[in-house]
Amino acid sequence: MTQTSPARPGLLCEISEIITKVALPYHEPRAVVQRRRIVVAVVVVIGAAVLASMYTKAPGDPAFYQLSLVLAAIWAVGAVVAGPLHLGVLRFRGRNERPVFTGTGVGLVLGGLFLLGGLAVQQIPPLAAQVTAVLDYTNGASWRLVVLIALVNAIAEEVFFRGALFSAFGRHSPVVFSTLLYVVAMMVGGSLVVGAAALVLGTVCAIERRATGGVLAPVITHLVWSLVMVLALPPLYGM
Repeated sequence: MTQTSPARPGLLCEISEIITKVALPYHEPRAVVQRRRIVVAVVVVIGAAVLASMYTKAPGDPAFYQLSLVLAAIWAVGAVVAGPLHLGVLRFRGRNERPVFTGTGVGLVLGGLFLLGGLAVQQIPPLAAQVTAVLDYTNGASWRLVVLIALVNAIAEEVFFRGALFSAFGRHSPVVFSTLLYVVAMMVGGSLVVGAAALVLGTVCAIERRATGGVLAPVITHLVWSLVMVLALPPLYGM
């Protein structure tokens, strides 16, 4: 008698399950949870203040790029001090694995959608002007420095916002609240397009964090998205 192995779910069904999955929370001592909440509250305020200071600098001002690296250090140190960080795993096609390919694929898709959005925004002069104002900062330094800053901040933002901050909310709607705080922090410069980008990126990365239980997928997605933005978006705007 032949034994039939259970059929794997279809790819679309599996992707749907990943999106809606909620990874089991890590059991941490109360002291760790309280320390994390205090640390992230302080770091969010400090980081937002540095961001506000950054956007008072004109494109090409070395202080802007220096503050960008300082900001990355603030997010990263805050994440480490707040408590344990986890990489996370994902069950895909019947096996558990680190979500490297998932994070990369999501980042490429998201980057492509943002490029299409950038083309659409060009037809709306007030928003196009805001995008150009942000992209001006990519012309104020060498492309190597711009890429370095983008990558370093991508990692630092994810380990803090989708690592420490997400964990600080526990079961209290971490996807919603971590994303809202991310948007608020990113919008201190007053740019609507930056806020919209933070909302979309933050939501996607928070869902990845919820599904995998760690920061690896969000970090990779943010890294890939950042590379697309700093290398492919400026040429679309003639920069």
